[in-house]
Amino acid sequence: MKAIIFDFDGTLADSGECGLLATQKAFKECDLPIPTKKEIDYYMGIPIEQSFHEMTNHTLNDEQFAKLLQLFRLSYKTLEEQTISAFPHLNEVLSTFHKKGLLLFVVSSKKTDVLHRNLQKLEMDRFFTDWIGSDQVEHYKPHPDGILKIVERYSLKVTECVMVGDAIFDIQMGKAAGCETVAVNWGSHSKEQLLKEKPSFFALEVRDLYNLTKLMSIDS
Repeated sequence: MKAIIFDFDGTLADSGECGLLATQKAFKECDLPIPTKKEIDYYMGIPIEQSFHEMTNHTLNDEQFAKLLQLFRLSYKTLEEQTISAFPHLNEVLSTFHKKGLLLFVVSSKKTDVLHRNLQKLEMDRFFTDWIGSDQVEHYKPHPDGILKIVERYSLKVTECVMVGDAIFDIQMGKAAGCETVAVNWGSHSKEQLLKEKPSFFALEVRDLYNLTKLMSIDS
């Protein structure tokens, strides 16, 4: 294996509280029924351009929807400084992989500029070769577009890549692309939900990721 592709929210970063608060605040300010934590957690892995339509049952016109997205992004930016943090030991794991010469990437459902800002805040950006947000793909997760763009951009083979994520959409995306998949136990979706997708490997805790170099036959 040459490359490891990570999801961001719920995989690298504990951003659930930020997403929850910003979503509920935006819906409240638009006088819409406020989605529950369970609903928000479920859709955490796909872009708000899609998930918000699901949460409102597609009842908004374009102007209303644009306002909802704008309010969410304003709230998110205000809240992120205090509510987003890296999961313990992840920087150590990334540093180890980086030193081994592995190419590290992020494919996220948030916009690329926001993703970069968050990676910088968590001092993770230095480990990654590239990061792809929802604005760089034509099709959102679980479509494999994000992975395929990395493969093409860096002249990789899909079979040389591993996809790591906390949501079923990440595992579905990886499998659709044709790469190995790693489901992690510390994000938005439960172990039961993730195991139903039959990932190649399941990480109960962050330090289990160290085992990828052996379990995924990565040259160390």
